[in-house]
Amino acid sequence: MTNPTFKPVVYVKENCPFCLKVRLFLLEAGMMEAVEIRDFAPGSKQEEDIRAELSPHLAQVSFPSAQLEPGRYIAESDDIIAFLAVKSGREPTSLPVFENYVEGPFKMMMNLWKENQQLKAAAV
Repeated sequence: MTNPTFKPVVYVKENCPFCLKVRLFLLEAGMMEAVEIRDFAPGSKQEEDIRAELSPHLAQVSFPSAQLEPGRYIAESDDIIAFLAVKSGREPTSLPVFENYVEGPFKMMMNLWKENQQLKAAAV
């Protein structure tokens, strides 16, 4: 049974590229009022509280995370966006700012991260 008054809760960390991806989707899809956003700065008391809140529900706490429905938690930006896209009726690839971020700066950051991982592995 679903709760008609429940708003999904999205947990986001400042300066996190995956969290920015979710924020951009929410903003451009017009969903900012449809969710509760709990954000925090890394190393803050809010982060400690949020991690304590999420740890019983997730195998590994990471960000972004979301409680999509009462008792249903996930911690993967693409899964959060997919759920919210269905809820909003908006296709993420039809949102130009979101798509520009995903295919531009976000993609470049992920490529650099992968390259860094390869260099670290080769150095060992």
